[in-house]
Amino acid sequence: MGRIFCIPVLIWMLSPRFPHGGFHGEQEVIASLFFILLSISDGVDGYLARLRGQITTMGMLLDPLADKLLIASAYVALVEFNPHVVKAWIVIVVIGREFLVSGLRSIASTEGFTIEASDVGKLKTVTQIVSVVAATLDHAWYSWHIGWFVIPVDLFAIVGIYYTAAVSIVSAIDYFVAFWRRIDKAAETQRTRENKMVLSRRKKKNNTTAAAPTATQP
Repeated sequence: MGRIFCIPVLIWMLSPRFPHGGFHGEQEVIASLFFILLSISDGVDGYLARLRGQITTMGMLLDPLADKLLIASAYVALVEFNPHVVKAWIVIVVIGREFLVSGLRSIASTEGFTIEASDVGKLKTVTQIVSVVAATLDHAWYSWHIGWFVIPVDLFAIVGIYYTAAVSIVSAIDYFVAFWRRIDKAAETQRTRENKMVLSRRKKKNNTTAAAPTATQP
């Protein structure tokens, strides 16, 4: 709930109304650190919940919701904040992937099974965090010069954003394939169970018919 309530603050930090905007990168640094803090809190609260045995239904609902709202809000705000790097179609791909996975998990839950997070999905989460921070810093710096060493911030931001879009697509396909296999297996199991029930009823019916006494002529 803390992450959800902090999302409007993040959007405000990535807007022209932020009081430190347009100076020497204070806005970009503050927004980046705040986003990193919120991202770290995701792992911390999960660890504490498992450590203390405080895993609840409300937590299971709010935790993924907070993650998706945080990422979606950051990307939507960056479309206005840094349109040079964050394109609208990339945001649609990223958010669309979240809708797809949430829908597949909801259907899987109603069918009685779960889809575990894959390595591609975990990689997607890391790339999203890195790309948001890089795109935010890119608004103030094209590159960082540390002595003779140059850090191409703009290049990192562009590569990170497009790499995130690619990983989101691959992750969506991976989840869909895993879902299709599980739902197909569940359907096959259900058909097998129904066939066994039909055969069992037929066998009982045949046994009952065979055991019934026959009428004799007087």
